[in-house]
Amino acid sequence: MTNIYYDIPKEFSLYNNANVVIVPCPYEHTTSYGQGTSNGPAAILEASRQVEYFDEELWTEPYKAGIFSADPIAFAGKTGEEAINQIAATVGKFYADNKLPIILGGEHSLSTGCIMAAHRAYPDLTVVQVDAHGDLRTSYHETPWSHACIMRRVDDLGIPSVGVGIRAICEEEAVLIREKKLKRIFAHELDAQEKWIDRALDGIKGPVFLTFDVDGIDPSLIPATGTPEPGGLTWQQSTHFIKALCERCNVVGMDFVELAPNPEQSASDFAVARLVYKSIGYWARAKGLI
Repeated sequence: MTNIYYDIPKEFSLYNNANVVIVPCPYEHTTSYGQGTSNGPAAILEASRQVEYFDEELWTEPYKAGIFSADPIAFAGKTGEEAINQIAATVGKFYADNKLPIILGGEHSLSTGCIMAAHRAYPDLTVVQVDAHGDLRTSYHETPWSHACIMRRVDDLGIPSVGVGIRAICEEEAVLIREKKLKRIFAHELDAQEKWIDRALDGIKGPVFLTFDVDGIDPSLIPATGTPEPGGLTWQQSTHFIKALCERCNVVGMDFVELAPNPEQSASDFAVARLVYKSIGYWARAKGLI
């Protein structure tokens, strides 16, 4: 077993002592533009070795909440629904042990399995999506298990959702958003006063699963992603939103997906690793663990 922070003191990386479990999920099958998301989890783990333990904002070391890293999920040729069910079964084991699973992807389609597991543990779940894309297509490239369909599968499960940073949708998705009155905060609505955060979180009740597609952040900050779109969230907008989410809602799971590492853009790997650690810190502080 390797920990996301390879040399943190052993007592904080043991499973029984950990409140957080990192689940590498190197799944990639339906990417439609840039490839390489299957290498994302390993790149995040590697970059995490350079992240300082001490968080200057929280003025503490978030790892003291306890962080255990599970072995990467091995798919052995499984794809589509079969792979999604395997992800759900794996993540479900951590819910059974009352851990906070943080899944590192991989393409966004894997989130369906993560959310299925969270929904089984928390039937009144809400999904909060940070993303450049709507991901509400019924099917894409002849499969309903595409990365472009993840939020449609969430809707099919009857799970309420909120989307933030959206700036690329097709007509089918636009019609669905209007017809079902899905709460979506489009990128052009991200006001400087951050009233958009209140708008996004207002009305959320019960547990929340955060699915964070890193293309939700502007590609000037994270260019190494499969489907970059200009006009995304800044670093501060991203961290302010996750902090508010953890403070105001009961976050029960997270995933960070769609990093497609590029050896010439290692800053992207580091940014995601830092974002994961910041998120652990916000969650742990909100839970009184640090």
